[in-house]
Amino acid sequence: MNIKRAKEEIKNTIRAYLARNSYGEYEIPVMGQRPVLLMGPPGIGKTQIMEQVARECGIGLVAYTITHHTRQSAIGLPFISEQTYGEKAVSVTQYTMSEIVAAIYNKMEETGLKEGILFIDEINCVSETLAPAMLQFLQYKTFGNHKIPDGWIIAAAGNPPEFNKSVREFDIATLDRVKRIDVEPDFSVWKEYAVRMEVHPAILSYLTARPQNFCQVETTVDGPVFATPRGWEDLSRFLTVYEKLGLSCDREVVAQYIPHGRIARDFASYLELYYKYQAHYQIDEALSGRRSESLLEQAARAPGVEKLSVISLVLAKLNVEFRKTGKMEDGLELLFEKLKAFKEQLAEAGDGTPVQRLTAFTREVREEYEGKKQAGLLTRAQIHRYEDICGTLDQYLLAAGEAEAQDGETLFGMLAARFGEGREQYEDQCRAVLQMVEYAFDLMEGAFGDSQEMVIFITELNTSYDAVRFLEENPCERYHQYNRKLLFEDREADIKRKLERLL
Repeated sequence: MNIKRAKEEIKNTIRAYLARNSYGEYEIPVMGQRPVLLMGPPGIGKTQIMEQVARECGIGLVAYTITHHTRQSAIGLPFISEQTYGEKAVSVTQYTMSEIVAAIYNKMEETGLKEGILFIDEINCVSETLAPAMLQFLQYKTFGNHKIPDGWIIAAAGNPPEFNKSVREFDIATLDRVKRIDVEPDFSVWKEYAVRMEVHPAILSYLTARPQNFCQVETTVDGPVFATPRGWEDLSRFLTVYEKLGLSCDREVVAQYIPHGRIARDFASYLELYYKYQAHYQIDEALSGRRSESLLEQAARAPGVEKLSVISLVLAKLNVEFRKTGKMEDGLELLFEKLKAFKEQLAEAGDGTPVQRLTAFTREVREEYEGKKQAGLLTRAQIHRYEDICGTLDQYLLAAGEAEAQDGETLFGMLAARFGEGREQYEDQCRAVLQMVEYAFDLMEGAFGDSQEMVIFITELNTSYDAVRFLEENPCERYHQYNRKLLFEDREADIKRKLERLL
């Protein structure tokens, strides 16, 4: 299955394992909760989905790469203790607590989360001395003498033998005690994720044109060469920072992240052309209503890869604004939620002046944020959102102190007015972006008309979460017109395929 389906399967498994009956017991007894074993090529996103699942389920996560551990750190160190059986005193070998088990208890103490995922990566690449302990761990959920706490679900990941010469095969007794999920690379699924993660548009457009280069692992006379989803994502981050610093990314830089000579050369050449098209077609001016008819004519006559690059440049600019608008909306929603909670507090009896109570409330919001951040329950975007909200509340507090608001109604009226100003800025942004979308359709129609390029443009808009969200809340008639036509043509083509099969 693809990584998206694998994530859903893991989430559903966790929901099932953590479900309790009316007596407070786990519906599936702990010993019957099979560890999840995720198998797939390197760099496909196995570790990332564990992080996402833990956040979305609101549970803890402790992750270890088992190849970094010795038998002593995984199991614990032996020591001799004195035990009495009947009337006879004997010396018994016991073990100190495993570093891994201790990490779970530390996580529980730090975050207050009593349930979570223990994720062990590269599970099938352990050393010979540690292999028996790993089998015991998967079968009985213990390291040495110490049991994994109830409520902590074991998940493990590994690479198939064709990707790693160091792997060990599990025996049938072990495989019969795990819930195995095999994951295969799927560019269309990764692309949805990549758009949301702001992967560089040049990488997205390149892989859209050459999806066969998305995930490749080959063995040559000079050793393995490969391109992985993780490599493309890491290259994207580096490339974005390079652009901000005014530095150029050539084949040698690309090869540091995509160590596959042919693909690295091909992408480096494409990137050079991409920058050339970016400067030549003046997309920023076109999306501001200042399009050049001569450049539109050039785009119409351009080869296919160049046309695809133009579309990518338009989408990249739009997606920046869609994303900015979405972040503004998310921030306003969180701020509204907090102001509503503060209004309810003001309506109740309490100590202190309204400004003092706002001070205490602002402190509570920051403590809530720090707690969620410490527990690993926030994405990077959510962290930024909380930072912005805390900053806004600090500004509100400063303004309230300067205004010397003496009663709760006056104070909240001032806060509501400030919130209204932010709402007006958001609405101005929506209007500006909607106009930009109209200019984008002017550009697309002027250059490509009602052609395959327009189909690609609409299809790409439909795969962007931020674009779909904006266009659902801010209707654009031309978008819906082309979208309806695209859906109709897709259905018509599907009907034709079914008829051909029948005939």
